[in-house]
Amino acid sequence: MDGKLLAQDPHLTIQYDVINDTLTADWKGEQTEETVHDGCEKILQFMTAYRCVKLLNDNTQVAGMWSDAAEWVALNWVPRMEKAGCRFIAHVYSPDIYARLSVDKTIDFGIKGILVTTFQGKKAAEEWLCAV
Repeated sequence: MDGKLLAQDPHLTIQYDVINDTLTADWKGEQTEETVHDGCEKILQFMTAYRCVKLLNDNTQVAGMWSDAAEWVALNWVPRMEKAGCRFIAHVYSPDIYARLSVDKTIDFGIKGILVTTFQGKKAAEEWLCAV
């Protein structure tokens, strides 16, 4: 999914795919609690502005543990994403085990109101989002 570039930071690139009405967040490198908060707030801002219901959250290029932000993501950010209209999140796992564990910890806190599905690769995530 290629789309209109909305934001580009060292830790995150956000695009909007007009054809599939999907926001894509491409996270990069080591993530900290601060970069996760910053990136999530930007995603929420664009989700609200574009009234998307789908997010492709690509962690393919993420390395390291960011689990300090897991509870905030699950219990603060996700409910606000739902309120903004998000209904589907396709999450693409990083090959880095610590980044994967951070995602799993987030999901373990309990995600309500949004269907979050995890994928090993971006292509499968894109296909799922096109089908829902």
